[in-house]
Amino acid sequence: MRCIQIILLNIFLFNITACTSKPSQSNDAGIEYDTISSPAVIKPDTLPVGQLIENVVCKNDAAQSYALYIPSNKINAAIYFFDPHAAGALPLEKYKALADAYNFILIGSNNSKNGNDFQTAENIWQNLYNDTKRITLNTGRVYVCGFSGGAKAASYLALHHPEIKAVIAGGAGLPDGTPAANFNFSFTGIAGKGDMNMTDIVALNNDLDKTQTRHRLILFDGKHKWCPVSTMNIAFAGLELDAMRNNVIPKNDSLINAFISNSKKRIEASLKKNDYMQASDECILALNILDGITGAAFFKEKNNAIVIGAAYKDQWQQQQQLFTIEQNKKAEYNAQFRQGDMNYWNKTINDLNTKAKGTTPEAAMNQRLLAYLSLAFYSISNQLISQNQNDAAGYFVTLYKMADPTNSEAWYFAAVLDARNNNANAAHDDLVKAVSNGFNDKARMMQQPEFIRLQPQINLPLIPGP
Repeated sequence: MRCIQIILLNIFLFNITACTSKPSQSNDAGIEYDTISSPAVIKPDTLPVGQLIENVVCKNDAAQSYALYIPSNKINAAIYFFDPHAAGALPLEKYKALADAYNFILIGSNNSKNGNDFQTAENIWQNLYNDTKRITLNTGRVYVCGFSGGAKAASYLALHHPEIKAVIAGGAGLPDGTPAANFNFSFTGIAGKGDMNMTDIVALNNDLDKTQTRHRLILFDGKHKWCPVSTMNIAFAGLELDAMRNNVIPKNDSLINAFISNSKKRIEASLKKNDYMQASDECILALNILDGITGAAFFKEKNNAIVIGAAYKDQWQQQQQLFTIEQNKKAEYNAQFRQGDMNYWNKTINDLNTKAKGTTPEAAMNQRLLAYLSLAFYSISNQLISQNQNDAAGYFVTLYKMADPTNSEAWYFAAVLDARNNNANAAHDDLVKAVSNGFNDKARMMQQPEFIRLQPQINLPLIPGP
């Protein structure tokens, strides 16, 4: 174990990173949309509305497809989603109620996934965008949204396509090596407070503060995952208010007042919990979104009152200390990846699991560290398995399961190694655990060479779907 080379450490460690005017009632997805700026209107194709379509095949490339949700009313904007596992329907299912509320069409790529290079992302975008021209789109309001590696893909596309007016990036930021600059699109960064990339997204937001790019940061209580509907609702509202500010759509006083009311409620809820950092963040978010649309003196005065208080200053100092501890812990872990000390990892992971419980800033830091280790063990295990270093891979897969026992990929890796050791029963059991924890890539399982070799000894578990 001690003699193995951790081939990808340098690669992995710093690659952890993704209202309008009143609508008329209609069931015709091809209704034209009138805006102040009168963007081009594209002729429609007949597609059902008000229901999630999981697989629309691109006309010019049958190998590419996307999930689609068209709201029942006039389409105000289009958001293209990029999931890190090419699960195009996943975010659409999660956010389709918001699509109805804002009259946004949602489009989710079934091809974009982690591991694709940016040239592949470019090809996916060209096919995706061109194919969706069969729907009447408001071409002045084309947005992209991604999570994790999908966030980086979305950001990359916005950097290269002026038709994209906004990016919503969850769990990751810009493509690696891309500095903050004056972009021609707005940028909304979203992260769970327990997300291992949260500190990077906060740092990016701070860098964007020094630019003219309209940007905002939204944090939620959670880990590395697609954000809750309530959080995405804020991001969608931000897109609407941006469009009002830019005179793309008329001002909607009802939406503006609702946003102000909800912002005040979030601030008061944070203050009742004595979370002064979150209360200040809510004030800053409201100021950003309302800028140039309506007076926001309440939020400025509220934030000033919060940040001069001793409680806020204490919490801010604690946050800075925790960020330093987090960076030091990551450096410690990086050194330990080379040691092969199971006792160290048992103690470390058990300690993190104990301290990660709750909603305190310290608990969130420990959640981020657990997520960091999960991704580290995934990356190292995947590399070692691909190089047939089975003993070394087994060690890191064991650590992967310890750090993230509900991650389906950890159990899938274990099943592959079981099969390589000709242990069909163990492979079956681990595959069952992978499926029970959400593994749903039937094609991958059926085509895995190790499982094919051991058939019919391995009884592959059933996965719903085609």
